[in-house]
Amino acid sequence: MALNDTNPIYYESDCNLSVLDGKTIAIIGYGSQGHAHALNLKDSGCNVIIGLYEGSKSWKKAEEQGLKVYTAAEAAKRADIIMILINDEKQAKMYNESIKPNLEAGNVLMFAHGFNIRYKLIVPPADVDVVMIAPKGPGHTVRSEYQAGKGVPCLIAVEQDYSGKAKDIGLAYALGIGGARAGVLWTTFKTETETDLFGEQAVLCGGVCKLMQTGFEVLVEAGYDPRNAYFECIHEMKLIVDLIYQSGFKGMRYSISNTAEYGDYTTGPKIITDDTKEAMKKVLANIQDGTFAKDFLLDMSDAGGRVHFQALRDKAAEHISEQYGEEIRKLYSWSDEDKLINN
Repeated sequence: MALNDTNPIYYESDCNLSVLDGKTIAIIGYGSQGHAHALNLKDSGCNVIIGLYEGSKSWKKAEEQGLKVYTAAEAAKRADIIMILINDEKQAKMYNESIKPNLEAGNVLMFAHGFNIRYKLIVPPADVDVVMIAPKGPGHTVRSEYQAGKGVPCLIAVEQDYSGKAKDIGLAYALGIGGARAGVLWTTFKTETETDLFGEQAVLCGGVCKLMQTGFEVLVEAGYDPRNAYFECIHEMKLIVDLIYQSGFKGMRYSISNTAEYGDYTTGPKIITDDTKEAMKKVLANIQDGTFAKDFLLDMSDAGGRVHFQALRDKAAEHISEQYGEEIRKLYSWSDEDKLINN
């Protein structure tokens, strides 16, 4: 265990997989995270079943991979531990219809993201444990790292500890999916939800994508070949991010040219200004006070019909960088775009 008493990091030696002996774990959903959790737990010797809606295209796939599949309601009824791994906007309805009526005292309700608990869309009864195990990587990486004998770091949080053993159960689960091989950081549902949403919106997706596209636009509007613009502002982002991933900002700056490093120091603050930081603070405030969650859920509801969301998606797909990006990516010998999109 790490020395930080406030937010310790747990490893394999801190976890006991036998805590899961005799327990049935239901994985609700069999998408990116669902298939990875289920197969990793199965390979770790745990008793795993899958819960899906009738007619799900994943039903046959899960059975072919050696797992027993039931409706979500039946899986919840059979399980001691229920991990919900479907889209955030679908969880509350599914929980109220299929899981809540089948919960028993002492069951463990688990999540990989705190959204529905943080915003009280799901309010579990007092006699169950409520735990989060959130891998910090996509499902295919959770699976491939496990198969390679490694793991993806996870976050752990306990919102409700009815049994007095919720933390031990969560750590055992994290070990079962391989996360404890890398490290499991203690947090809270509130912290995970708010930091995750902020990171996605202000930096990783909203911030970075808009920055790349805007840089592309500036070069194209100045008369440069869009293919050059794509290489310089979009393609090479991965090269920089990979260096940061491997050795931090210092390591990245060691690997780039002095010209690039000098431009980093002198130009970065001109792009990301105090105004940008203030805008980020407003984004965080909207997450903290529930404004974003309210707007998102309204748009994704039956009443909202996903109209605004789909319009945003369609507009983004029409950006000129997508046209040239498709052409450029055909040059990559390592490109597997069709597989990524279709899976």
